Parts: sequence; structure tokens; C-alpha cells
Amino acid sequence: MEQIDFRAMGSDMRGVLDAPWKPAREALIQLPTWFETWEQSMSRFRADSELNQLNAQAGRPNPVSRDLMDVIMASLEAAKATEGLVDPTLKDAMLAIGYDRSFEKLGPGSNEASSGLEYSTTSNGAGWWDIRCDPELGLIHLPAGVHLDLGGIGKGWAADRAAERLRGQGPVLVDAGGDIAVSDPPHRSQGWPIAVTDPRNPDGEPLAILKIAQGGVATSGRDFRRWTRDGVPQHHILDPQTRLPAETDVLTATVIAPSALEAEAAAKAVLIQGSRRGMAWLERRPHLAGLLVEDDGRMSVSLNLESYLWT
Repeated sequence: MEQIDFRAMGSDMRGVLDAPWKPAREALIQLPTWFETWEQSMSRFRADSELNQLNAQAGRPNPVSRDLMDVIMASLEAAKATEGLVDPTLKDAMLAIGYDRSFEKLGPGSNEASSGLEYSTTSNGAGWWDIRCDPELGLIHLPAGVHLDLGGIGKGWAADRAAERLRGQGPVLVDAGGDIAVSDPPHRSQGWPIAVTDPRNPDGEPLAILKIAQGGVATSGRDFRRWTRDGVPQHHILDPQTRLPAETDVLTATVIAPSALEAEAAAKAVLIQGSRRGMAWLERRPHLAGLLVEDDGRMSVSLNLESYLWT
């Protein structure tokens, strides 16, 4: 079992491969390069990223790389699957609440003014449903005033893509800042053990140990990316209806899904809806399982979570 740790996309990354040392090491050392390439393509925090070049050309069709096309199309599928609860067109809303640089630079106690980036407060009624993708020609048309922030969807996509690329080397786990993709269980095991951290006591005992043989796990939460702007607490999970930080009683939502990208989208959708509606939404989708932690410490789990618990 070989492991590599590195930083990318503003998060701690990890790759684990269950294979002989030398070939595993040679495979894993490719991960930082892959993530650097993907980050340069899809980051909204890099002025020269491919995504920001596309955002600057909103209102007309523009050519994009295959990877960016894939991520954007995946983000639109996530928007459809969550009935708009996951919205990739919230870049301007993120800037408006002060999230105008990577969180490492913003910091949890930040009350600084905007860094000078311009943002639009209107998209003339257009939204993610108006984005046009032409995979054959490699063109994407963003409506005027619509700008993309791929955020967590990009990390989930990257985790899935990296795990897919490494799968031929042996059972693999890729953790992209908490968006985890696994392909096949480790040798002589029924699955990868994945701890669910207690958001109220991150250094304490985990709330649960999951057993994941294939697919993805992701946690969405208000416990980490928080800051203050003009005396008002902010967090990075926006409600698309208000375009403001979601008002919810869910502190963290952990979801197991067929892929890390789907887990990421579902966890965010559950958190935004709150514990009661979010759990009902989760139960209506038997291919998903989840665990919610509320602000007061209460925990709730989906009916099918038991089959994923490590015993």
C-alpha cells in the first residue's frame, strides 16, 4: 500500500494505491501534475485559468478543452439532478459575499473588502439551464451575465477522473479535499475504511467508520470555510434561491454515492434543504446513503447507511 499527499485546489489531497511499492509510487507521483493541470483549467482563483477566460467571454460561443467541457457538462447534470440546489452559476454571488480569493488567503476571520474583482448582480434572468454545450465542436455558450464557479463539483470530478486513470494499477483511493473516490476494495478487504469526522470535535473519535468498496463519499459543511464580512458571518454553501449563505440547521452532511461528484452534489443539496427536508430527499434516492450532523449535535442517518458501516 503506497500513499502520496500534496496540496492542490486549495485543499489537502491524498492518493492511496494498493499495489507493489515501485509501480504504485510511479503511478501516484503523476497525481500532483494531473491536479495542477485541472486546477489551471477550472479554478476561478487563477486569473489566467481556462474557466476565467470562458467567463470573460460570456454572451458568445467559445472553444474549451475536453476536460473543461466534461466538468461543465457534469455540473449541469448535477444541477438537473438536484433540481437547481447545486448551481454552477454562482460565481458573482460568491464574489458579492467576499469569497473573492482562495480560502487560504481569505481566512476564517477575514473582514476585508473585495479585492477589486468586478462582478455582475444580474444575469437578465438567465441561468444554468440556458448554458449551451456542443461537445462535438468543443464549444460552450454562456449567456451574457452568467459566470461559472465549478468549486466542489470540480474536486469531485477530479477525484473520479484520477481514480479512473489509476484503476488499472490496482485498488485506489483518491481524496480531493474530502471528496473521495475509490475503485475496488483493497486486497483481502471488503472495502476502504473512511472515517466521518465529528465537526464539533475534529480531533476526537470519528462519528462512524464507513466501508466503501466502490464509488464516492463527500462531506459538505459549514464548519470550515467560514469568515466575517462587515460583521456578518458568512460561509461558502450558497442557497441558489437567495444567492446568500444557506440558512440551515445542518452543520455537515456526508453522502455515499456511485461517484465522488454525485456524492459532492448530493451532500450540498441535503445541507441546503435542512435536516428534515434533506433527509427525506436522500431517502427518496436509494442509490444514496448519508449521515447528517445538526448545529445542536444531533445526528441522523439514512435507512440504508448501516450496510456501509465498518463492523
